[in-house]
Amino acid sequence: MAKENVQAYIIPTEDPHMSEYSTSDAERRHFISRFTGSAATAVVTTDAAMLWTDGRYFLQASQQLGPAWTLMRSGTPGCPEIPEWLAENVQDGDAVGIDPFLHTVDNARKLKEQLEAAGKGLRPIYGNLVDRVWGSDRPAAPSAPLRVHALEHAGQSVSDKLTAVRAKMKGAKANVLLLTALDEIAWLFNLRGSDVSYNPVFLSYATVTEDAAKLFVDAGKVTPEVKSHLSEAGVELGAYEGMLDEVRSLAAARQIFWADPTKVHHVMTRWCDVAAGKADDYAKKMFVEKPSPVAGVKAVKNPAELAGMREAHLRDAVALAETLYHLEQEIAAGRTLTEVDVDDFLTGRRAAQGGFIEPSFPTIAGSGPNGAIIHYRAQPDTCNTVSGSQLLLVDSGGQYDCGTTDVTRTFHLGEPTKHQKVCFTRVLQGHIALDSAVFPTGTPGLALDTLARAPLWSMGLNYRHGTGHGVGAALNVHEGPQSISTRYTITYPLEAGMVVSNEPGYYEEGEFGIRIENLLVVKEADTPFRFGEQPYLSFERLTMCPLQRKMIDLDVMSSSEIEWVNQYHEEVWDKASPRLSGDVLEWLRANTASLQAPIPQVAAQA
Repeated sequence: MAKENVQAYIIPTEDPHMSEYSTSDAERRHFISRFTGSAATAVVTTDAAMLWTDGRYFLQASQQLGPAWTLMRSGTPGCPEIPEWLAENVQDGDAVGIDPFLHTVDNARKLKEQLEAAGKGLRPIYGNLVDRVWGSDRPAAPSAPLRVHALEHAGQSVSDKLTAVRAKMKGAKANVLLLTALDEIAWLFNLRGSDVSYNPVFLSYATVTEDAAKLFVDAGKVTPEVKSHLSEAGVELGAYEGMLDEVRSLAAARQIFWADPTKVHHVMTRWCDVAAGKADDYAKKMFVEKPSPVAGVKAVKNPAELAGMREAHLRDAVALAETLYHLEQEIAAGRTLTEVDVDDFLTGRRAAQGGFIEPSFPTIAGSGPNGAIIHYRAQPDTCNTVSGSQLLLVDSGGQYDCGTTDVTRTFHLGEPTKHQKVCFTRVLQGHIALDSAVFPTGTPGLALDTLARAPLWSMGLNYRHGTGHGVGAALNVHEGPQSISTRYTITYPLEAGMVVSNEPGYYEEGEFGIRIENLLVVKEADTPFRFGEQPYLSFERLTMCPLQRKMIDLDVMSSSEIEWVNQYHEEVWDKASPRLSGDVLEWLRANTASLQAPIPQVAAQA
């Protein structure tokens, strides 16, 4: 920092593609802070080290950060955001350093404006400072080969996707589309990779013009099959490092770029500015700054993608039933299980299903107080034992060749307390309310979020995370642009064909965590009227896994809510039972019985 003449340096989680999960060689914030959560930003000054993260990670960060670090609890009263803190703690005339490859156009622009307004400067530094400290210990970049995503699962050819994207480009009067988001590139070219754990994507950039498309990726990852696949669609190949030179050449030719300012990194537009020069009006109109046209199209699944998602969830239903039956049997027999054992067994059962590739994110198996750590990850040397005296929260998912899953169940392997049952039931009531929603076309998830929170609010309770996120089809488990949350800045409307999660929760630090999560498909609702001549929307459930009946307090459930659970369990039985047999089939029968039916006692099998 002293050599670069900066008094503070910002270290985000993101890589040059603004990914939620990064390759191991890009996990700079993790390396410098030792915090393993997926969302945080570190700021290092000449005499302080700060880490900002949101409510999902407060408890985890407080446990992982060393004494040299100060935890900044974003979104809580009295906690300044990063620009505000820097404005107060960096001397006037001094500079704040960033790696411009790790900051979006939008982020860098706003940060520069805020700092300059406070009398400070923003200094892009080429050559990441963390990398210089990391040195030879930094992991090597990934090099695994790409694979073609079969048309039977993609549902649309690369050529057809490019035609649709070019139509949107024409409407926006853009000559070149810049793509940097890895899931958008994988979707557009019907390719998948394994560069990033849990996400079937690969390091790449892409450009689309009126008559050409080019994929920038390491040549060693391109198999003959992939090369033939791209050639058939008229897609050219370029070196991963060649993207900036391509952009500079197109800027020199005075092309109009469509660049999503929330995704494209700062360097991309700086190089365009340099290549274009400032001599005339072209530099002022060279960018169409709009959300990526690929993101919205990708989010609305086509019939083949939806069929693949349904199939993936049926495979998941088998793995989940086998795992929950196994856990009950092990505890009933008095055998010792750890949180890591739960993760390993569940992953093994998923791996036994056809087309399984890997988990879709690190499994969260939290027993007792660990369940209150919203994004907890068990480690072999520190994990808890699973027992019949505590709640167990398991949030997990799978990447299959045909689709992606994400499911959370909370259950008790002994006898829950009255308080635990009431809290679980309030979470379930919110889950049911959102699942049952009918709403007009054009409604953003923001307008639905309160449905899931209201039963908890009625008791003065809440949770510090969003209620729902988009999910990719055999792609990233977290996908935009849609979400269901209290974040008022996300107003993208839900559309038929989108997949979202429904996951309200409740957490008591040091005691337990509760979350119930299903994936849903947005579909057109069958309503008797259509006010304004527009269709209304509702949800179809994808996740097929029973809710633990003994956790439900029927005294606080309405008759319609009880009927919802009974109907859901009937659906789980109808769809999952044909794939099960023996003791696991009988387990499913007992656990999908009517809520009014007696709850059988678990007896260990000999």
